[in-house]
Amino acid sequence: MNIFVIWLVMVIAWNFGYPQASPLEDVIVAVILSIFSTFLKKNLKI
Repeated sequence: MNIFVIWLVMVIAWNFGYPQASPLEDVIVAVILSIFSTFLKKNLKI
């Protein structure tokens, strides 16, 4: 659950930090952050 919250906060920060980003950029960043959260989940054993 904690990793999901981290991912969600990062996605929200991206959306508010770069409001001019295209929908494609939003999807790409969400996927990259999802991969990052999977990496954290495997390495931190949370």
